[in-house]
Amino acid sequence: MVALVEIQWWHWVAFVVAVLFLLALDLGIIHRKAHVVHFGEALSWTAAWFVLAMGFALLLKHLRGSDDAVDFVNGYLIELSLSMDNVFVMAVIFSYFKVPSLYQHRVLFWGIIGALLMRGLMIWLGVELIHSYRWMLYAFGVFLVLTGIRMLLPEEEDAFNPQRNPILRLAQRYFHVTKEYDGQKLFTLEQGKRVLTPLALVLILVESMDLMFALDSIPAILGVTDDTFIVFTSNVFAILGLRSLYFVLAGAISYFRYLKYGLSAVLAFIGFKMLIVDWYKIPGRWALFVVIAIIFTAMAVSWIAMWREQRSGKAGRPSEPNR
Repeated sequence: MVALVEIQWWHWVAFVVAVLFLLALDLGIIHRKAHVVHFGEALSWTAAWFVLAMGFALLLKHLRGSDDAVDFVNGYLIELSLSMDNVFVMAVIFSYFKVPSLYQHRVLFWGIIGALLMRGLMIWLGVELIHSYRWMLYAFGVFLVLTGIRMLLPEEEDAFNPQRNPILRLAQRYFHVTKEYDGQKLFTLEQGKRVLTPLALVLILVESMDLMFALDSIPAILGVTDDTFIVFTSNVFAILGLRSLYFVLAGAISYFRYLKYGLSAVLAFIGFKMLIVDWYKIPGRWALFVVIAIIFTAMAVSWIAMWREQRSGKAGRPSEPNR
């Protein structure tokens, strides 16, 4: 029997300091100079972040027991899977603004800093709502089921058209923006005045889109556990791995055509789990198994469909990003 260690304030401080150290190491040393992130490098970093996340899960098992470790892994996989939608939208944003591959990593870095702050605030608010108002658990459950159903509906081709983003429109209306990029700078001088570069608009758009996706992902992980520490840490690890995941997947989007159906099923399942919690609590291990099975099934079906099309000559092989 594992003696449970109560999460104290210094556990939070230690985790945040470790994350800040990793980010400073990333931006200040490893990626200090702008460069194109190739597929092999991105794949290595994706694997490294995954190993770190699983290592943290083992640490949680040692400190808090296997139930909390399972909840962490479940939440991490859900957030990572839902983040794949972010990857596809970011690919649209970078393409729309013609962001040079050289500067994409820097945008994603600062985007993740903003995402961590927003997610932290939203997680705290969501947990407080559930603890204060029990009925919010059912509200989140209904929201997730409806969101899962909505994902199955046909989308307009320009559903993610950046020009439809109200935050972007406000920025373009009230701030002067240069037409040309100035390296990886977000601000530059034009006729002696400090103005935004197109890269700043891209960052604003990335942050606003992450906020929209968080409205789905935060309730989803609260359906796994309402432990603030587990919710926050699993979110952080998923977000930290999002940059490298983008460079791995951006050039192979067509391989994941049926992923949205899997994500729809995951959201509906988690919502259903929240709605029946007072009558039957689905064990964390079973929930984890269901989530993994749904995601891998969707990915496998996508790969099989692409393989069949390639064999019949109907589709070309997706190119790897940033070669």
